[in-house]
Amino acid sequence: MKTLNNLLIVTLIFLFLGSCEVQEGRNLNGADTTSISEDVSRGELGDAIAGILSDMRDRIETQVDATSVLGREYWRIQSSDPRWTGDLLTGLLDDNTFYTTAPYSARYATVKDINLVLEGLVNSTADFTEAEKAAARGLVNTLKAHELLMVLNAQYQNGIRIEVSDPDNLGSFVGYSEALSSLSSILSDASSDLLNAGASFPFPIPSGFEDFNTPSTFDEFNKALAARIAVYQGNYTEALALLSESFLDLGGDLNSGAYFTFSLTGADLSNQLFFAQNSTIANARIAHPTFITDAEAGDTRLNKAPLRDAPLTADGLTGENDVFIYQSNVDPVGIIRNEELILLYAEANHINDPTEAVNAINIIRNAAGLPNYSGGTAPADLVNEILQQRRYSLFAEGGHRWIDVRRFDRLGDLPLDRPGDGTAEQFPIPQNENQ
Repeated sequence: MKTLNNLLIVTLIFLFLGSCEVQEGRNLNGADTTSISEDVSRGELGDAIAGILSDMRDRIETQVDATSVLGREYWRIQSSDPRWTGDLLTGLLDDNTFYTTAPYSARYATVKDINLVLEGLVNSTADFTEAEKAAARGLVNTLKAHELLMVLNAQYQNGIRIEVSDPDNLGSFVGYSEALSSLSSILSDASSDLLNAGASFPFPIPSGFEDFNTPSTFDEFNKALAARIAVYQGNYTEALALLSESFLDLGGDLNSGAYFTFSLTGADLSNQLFFAQNSTIANARIAHPTFITDAEAGDTRLNKAPLRDAPLTADGLTGENDVFIYQSNVDPVGIIRNEELILLYAEANHINDPTEAVNAINIIRNAAGLPNYSGGTAPADLVNEILQQRRYSLFAEGGHRWIDVRRFDRLGDLPLDRPGDGTAEQFPIPQNENQ
């Protein structure tokens, strides 16, 4: 993926940084927020959407780290902050600290950006065609669903606020199942807009979405997100229908998909999920030892966790393997990839068409240097195999293992590394949300 060169980092300071009140941001990539919401111009629309895509990257590293630690994918070692190896490994999570509040705030800040743009499209006196407005709505509502799903994945049964467009009258929390249904509806409405949006977007699309740079191809990204939600719901028939309209390609590049991109130019962001190999106790990500010991012999996905020059020990934990998904601080970070779609396809087929599920599993296994699957084809057997492949294919990419073991009631299977350690099924609602 090419580096994103044209986005300026958006310094939005609003929403939930210590209050449940939605507050106004200072700018959207240079545009005044009042100007955006009251009468967005053609130029402002492009800047605002660039700002949304830029803001989506904010505090991604915190959410990935926290959920990956909870899922025992890796340990986050930071000598200056014992909460990484304390709270997150004991399962006693704080409702008023960075790993809870920072990702929550960042995601809702992006939702605020999106709501400003949606309001501006309604009020705009610019010469947008109806197709252009549909294109903008379809894109930003797809991104809105993604951001809210990120919050929901962390909050789980706590539920989330879906409706936050009026900062003086926030919507109530809705439970997990209802929230998934609401996000599915947002994506469906966005898809309808994208399919009525004409041949092109009226603004530039960053390089991380280069495969989705028209309304019709962006709809494939939309359908991929919707399929992820359908699988979380256990609605496998719907998931298969959505996957058929997504960018799923059983014979394609496993890494094709949508990405966050980074650069070191100007005020842009670098990839904070990158640490050099053999990082010290000051800042390191150490693969959980079971990621190595539970792997099948010959699995090339173990190259995501190369052996260190020397083990690292901290807080009663000793690990010998680094997490090394990204080779530089400008490497792109996947939002959703074809590899995940193939595994979603396997899961969606595992009950009614186990042969097709095994075919999909074998695509993933063979790509990792493993022989074809030779185990049982009962649903329980296939779930075990699919979760194993998801563990290695999606390692350290976004808390997938924690979400997976939770949705199959297997949190108790996660290893506990020290006396007093435990698991957590969700992050607490930020403290000030309850005031």
